[in-house]
Amino acid sequence: MLDARLRQFIDPPLDRIGRRMARLGITANSITWTGFGVGIGAWVLLALGNYWGALALILLNRLADGLDGAVARHGRITDLGGYLDIVLDFLFYSGVVFFFAVGRPDEALPAAFLIFSFVGTGVSFLAFATLAAKRGITSAARGPKSIYYLGGLTEGSETIGLFVAICLFPDLFAWFAWIFGGLCWLTTSVRIFQAVETFKR
Repeated sequence: MLDARLRQFIDPPLDRIGRRMARLGITANSITWTGFGVGIGAWVLLALGNYWGALALILLNRLADGLDGAVARHGRITDLGGYLDIVLDFLFYSGVVFFFAVGRPDEALPAAFLIFSFVGTGVSFLAFATLAAKRGITSAARGPKSIYYLGGLTEGSETIGLFVAICLFPDLFAWFAWIFGGLCWLTTSVRIFQAVETFKR
């Protein structure tokens, strides 16, 4: 919901940094993989209950996620880069929830519901993008992307907010999981409706 609005503030500084990194020969894919490695570190810290450390690594992972696209725009945008970006993002998101539950097994049920909800938003997003590409449907609302980005109540910005919240207030995880999971299903429902309206024509 907030991604498109926030891009006008986030993109300019990321673009400047990305331009410099591209000139130094740093590739977008190397940043994507480095960010994912940092994300794995966050998983480990979540499992160990080190929430402040995990929060720092989560934010670094998200910074890398913004930088890889900026570097690609000043270097070369590739299908492989777009593929890695989205696949590793979804793995990272689910991993944060799973490894939080590893550290707190009593939170397994709300964690399972949240991951279940992520599946709904993920498949509704990717299936739409696949058919949008087939039909030549494009959107620049979230900047140049390798695939079509369908919006919703729970996008990247909101998910980052969720992760910050569970690191700062881990005892409230169950509340966050049930509420955010419910919002994910609202997003999924709206996306399915949009897909029906778009593709039935």
